[in-house]
Amino acid sequence: MTALRAGRVPSRFGSSRLARTAAPYGFVAPTAALLIALMVVPIVLVIGYSVFEGSITTTDATFTGISNYLSLFANSDFWNAALNTLIFTVSSVVAHLLIGLGFSMMLNSRLLGSVPRAIFRVIYILPWLFTAAIIAVLWRLLLDPQGIVNYVLQAVHLAGSPIAWFGDPGTALLAVTFMNIWAGYPFFMISLLAGLQGVPAELYEAARVDGASALQQFLNVTLPQLRPIIISMAMLDVLWTTSSSR
Repeated sequence: MTALRAGRVPSRFGSSRLARTAAPYGFVAPTAALLIALMVVPIVLVIGYSVFEGSITTTDATFTGISNYLSLFANSDFWNAALNTLIFTVSSVVAHLLIGLGFSMMLNSRLLGSVPRAIFRVIYILPWLFTAAIIAVLWRLLLDPQGIVNYVLQAVHLAGSPIAWFGDPGTALLAVTFMNIWAGYPFFMISLLAGLQGVPAELYEAARVDGASALQQFLNVTLPQLRPIIISMAMLDVLWTTSSSR
């Protein structure tokens, strides 16, 4: 009653200063425990295994220190795989961003009617509806030496013989990168389209009043408004693409 008369609402965690200080930590404790169990502990275990020889296959593992890392860095196959992963990741993320931004701006344009816009949305989002297994089977059939892609290339005289897209080291990276780009751009497209639809029309009207061209409106209005979305999605795409390239 004294607290109510003074205009203060009693806290459900008690009135002590310690309880009020510990309350926020109590809210985040379950999430923190889950992250520690699912992320921190496995990372620590993997690092611990890496400094032993036969830590998984044998029961009497021997400590080797950083010798495993030294032998790994001295292996040319490791650097070749790292370079391929870098090319795959950078190419995929940049292509996802450019294609997604281009398609989202087209779908947000007033030049398209409602019916064509709906049709294009369905077509452009189709790759995102397929699972990884379906995408793998689909492109394996398309890029088969006797598949439709090689047939078209030979029909227009761009290839003299069938190309083993996944069997040739010179074309395998190109093929899997193209597959990943095709399958991943709809996520950027949908997110950027939502961001474009949230840009206030008054900003474009003010830019046009100031005499800004279409390119200037894109650089000074559209991109700054989409910057938070682009940064967050690029970070997520780097993580997803890097993990999928293993």
